[in-house]
Amino acid sequence: QVQLVESGGGLVQPGGSLRLSCAASGSIESINNMGWYRQAPGKERELVAIMTRVGPTNYADSVKGRFTVSRDIARNTVVLQMSSLKREDTAVYYCYANGVATMGLFYSGEYWGKGTLVTVSS
Repeated sequence: QVQLVESGGGLVQPGGSLRLSCAASGSIESINNMGWYRQAPGKERELVAIMTRVGPTNYADSVKGRFTVSRDIARNTVVLQMSSLKREDTAVYYCYANGVATMGLFYSGEYWGKGTLVTVSS
């Protein structure tokens, strides 16, 4: 059973920084794509940033230049470093993974963490 566990959410003032971490567990051999989505109150879930295993990183236009995503492929972790935070960044942030190989099997579907709340407010 693959599980994604996020940490690092909280309250931060506008202009501040916050670091989110996510660890995947469960006899994982490899993960193709890993990254972050978010869902603000009353809005649909949206992509924040996602890293492929060997290819490019994709960022939402709204976070480019402010957020940086990084992966430790060997440890199956992904980190989202957020800076110059704005009130509109307030949301529940979800860790995401897909294309997971575990115990000799490959699953092309998606895995999600339970989410961590980020609140940007003064």
